[in-house]
Amino acid sequence: MYRVLIVDDEAFIREGLKVICDWEELGFSICGDAASGEEALQKILQEKPDLVLMDIKMPGMTGLEIIKKCKDAGSLSRFIVISGYSDFTYAQEAIRYGVTNYLTKPVDEDELIPTVKSIKEAMDKENRDTSHLVQIRRKAKDVILHEIVEGAQPLDHILTKEDIDELELDADIYQVVIYENFSLSQGSDSYSFADLLKVTNRGDHTFNHFLYDNKDIILLKGTYALNRFQDFLSKYEGPTPPQSGSPLDTLFLAYGRPVAQLAEVHKSYAEALTLVRRRFFCMNGQHTLGYEELPSVEAVSQEVSPATLQKYADDFVSYLQTFNRKKVISTLSELEDFLYDVKNDISEVKLFLTDLYLRIKEGISVVYQSASIPFESNTSVINLITDKHYLYEIIQFLSEQFEMIMNSTGNPSRNSVLDDVLYYIDHNYQNNIKLETIAPLFGYNSAYLGKIFSKTVGENFNSYVDHMRIEHSKELLLNKSLKVYEIAERVGYRNVDYFHKKFRKYVGLSPAEFRKQNSIIDDGGDE
Repeated sequence: MYRVLIVDDEAFIREGLKVICDWEELGFSICGDAASGEEALQKILQEKPDLVLMDIKMPGMTGLEIIKKCKDAGSLSRFIVISGYSDFTYAQEAIRYGVTNYLTKPVDEDELIPTVKSIKEAMDKENRDTSHLVQIRRKAKDVILHEIVEGAQPLDHILTKEDIDELELDADIYQVVIYENFSLSQGSDSYSFADLLKVTNRGDHTFNHFLYDNKDIILLKGTYALNRFQDFLSKYEGPTPPQSGSPLDTLFLAYGRPVAQLAEVHKSYAEALTLVRRRFFCMNGQHTLGYEELPSVEAVSQEVSPATLQKYADDFVSYLQTFNRKKVISTLSELEDFLYDVKNDISEVKLFLTDLYLRIKEGISVVYQSASIPFESNTSVINLITDKHYLYEIIQFLSEQFEMIMNSTGNPSRNSVLDDVLYYIDHNYQNNIKLETIAPLFGYNSAYLGKIFSKTVGENFNSYVDHMRIEHSKELLLNKSLKVYEIAERVGYRNVDYFHKKFRKYVGLSPAEFRKQNSIIDDGGDE
């Protein structure tokens, strides 16, 4: 609604003008009145009314003098001049000051209302045109800012020095900040970092805020703005995190490096965008990610591969079987560091971690077939890892699962490392296990562990493994559906003749003789 000020030195005329028509219906509200020239001038300049009903003959200074002083002061108010004189010279002078609406006293309602309506229509059109022009300029500026952050073509192709000055883009230094909601869950409210900058930077002339590729972009301009941003970061990244639920707790900021030329802004933007995409690697509660944390070019030359996947799977299966929690933890940390520096995208990293878990699950299930291990279903694991927003969350999930596995498969009677070694042999005798291979899993060198083993068990490591294999083969020989060479492979002997030799050494019979002695027909399976 527009605002109108009524100026006349006679009180009854001022009161009459207030009620002569329904101002609210015409789209106006009365913001005040004045009885003298000085009072009128002061109120016009302070209140900035849209329309002034001005009597020409005023004490102190005439209405026309007031209008002139208002115009000289840059006032945009429109005037309806009211005079008790019908002399055309007054109208002429009023026109000279840009006043085209001239009414004589007594003011007639039928004359005033059409005049006011005409003025309102003119102001409505002017506001529409101004608003439209502002929108056009804003859109044009956004397009130019998009071109700047894209860096797709030389800057001098799209901007002249005059353009840069007019758009207030001239500065000695620039920096790009991208901000988004700290909470990655849908529906969460986020504080506007641009609004915060308006307060701390005393307005928005030291930065530009615009949307690009559905992201909130801040272009900081000038040393003052960058210093204020650094002050903010020093507090934001300090030892005390933002208070939970506070406006600052809703923000995540990624920022590229400062650049000295407008033509280099695209480099700062590219870094900020890369960092936004690397939020997956942030630590728990981390609200900012700066260009200093970008991996070097050499580091990101690594990538996940089937060989890397299999190595980590084998290592974890081995450490889980030996209940080596230190190795499990250190390998998880090593895995996290490795993935931080790979050049694969986040979806590939998640797929790698999903595959890793499923391979570990399969490996443990094969070794501990009789154990009741409460594994998550494959579908649940796939969905869980896919839906996680951060790497640390997946690493934590793996850690919890590994602890569950060790608790479910642990030997309840073990009192020493040697008990763990014997437990490991009992579940892995069918593999090509050697003392040199398993000793590091338990944190020992092979020579030292071999001495402890022989002294405690009463026989050396290889002899004990052979005994385990032969004992299990005797159980399998009682199953008439298995051939001898199949049994040899199942207990860890790849050569059936070597199996025959070992079996005779420890049992005193051949496998076939053992079967016959136990009333089992060999069916020709001893060859």
